[in-house]
Amino acid sequence: MSHHKVIIIGSGPAGLTAGLYAARANLKPLLLEGLQPGGQLMTTTEVENFPGFPEGIQGPDLMDKMRDQVKRFGADARFETVTEVDFVKKPFKVVAEDKTYTADTVIISTGATAKYIGLESEMALLGHGVSACATCDGFFFRDRDIAIVGGGDTAMEEANFLTRFAKSVTIIHRKNTFRASKIMQERVLNNPKIKVIWDTVVEKVLGSKDTGVTGLQLKNLKTGEVKEFPTQGLFVAIGHKPNTEIFREQLELDAAGYIKVAPGTVDTNVPGVFACGDVQDHKYRQAITAAGTGCMAAMDAEKYLEAMEAKQEPCLPV
Repeated sequence: MSHHKVIIIGSGPAGLTAGLYAARANLKPLLLEGLQPGGQLMTTTEVENFPGFPEGIQGPDLMDKMRDQVKRFGADARFETVTEVDFVKKPFKVVAEDKTYTADTVIISTGATAKYIGLESEMALLGHGVSACATCDGFFFRDRDIAIVGGGDTAMEEANFLTRFAKSVTIIHRKNTFRASKIMQERVLNNPKIKVIWDTVVEKVLGSKDTGVTGLQLKNLKTGEVKEFPTQGLFVAIGHKPNTEIFREQLELDAAGYIKVAPGTVDTNVPGVFACGDVQDHKYRQAITAAGTGCMAAMDAEKYLEAMEAKQEPCLPV
């Protein structure tokens, strides 16, 4: 068992930024990145909206640069997956595989996973015409005909957003009504650049990494008819799942499973435990906002540790 002032669970822009700030504060953080570090940016090709890279940068390259910067200042980054935590008593306990660590503070940055249709062809073209983030990738589909799968508010919002760039947007929905709010439905149905294909699912994404997405194989659930639909991009907007399963009995979560934090902070309901990035943010879900909350978490962890040390100082005689 080894003890650390700060343990960061998870990586991505939030965890790596937290690691950078904690390392520069000489807190010697332990960063447990998991077996697939880097977060959702590892499935993104070109990133053009992260400040400091005017020519853009590949998502995995950005994560590598951030990791190198963190290590430069002395953070201990390990590709270990956390399987258990205990925040009931102090020091906090974190179990990663067969190792047990303790910590005075813990920063959680395990992120959220985009929900996909679940097709092999979809995963093969992820980052090559298939995306789960219109804000991140919409710009690359200027003047193209694209499709989006979903029926909730997120799908409506992203469909409207994509019309700023795309020639046309076709929503593919498995039912004959949307579950989105009425106002969001009205905006979509009144947008001349948006069409809807009802009662239909995507069975296969057509194309290759060289050509990108060229079309979709669609199946009508009422008639059973299967046809090919030409399109140059597919956006999946069926929600996100926060990676919070191991925290379910330890921290307060909202109805969707995101970690609750005090408004305007990264404070969880357990003092000394902080949450940053997409694991507590279901609204923005951007690399830059995740990095910002990672900075907040590290700075708040430092202040928390300073307050702990001040309480432990012995009283000197007058």
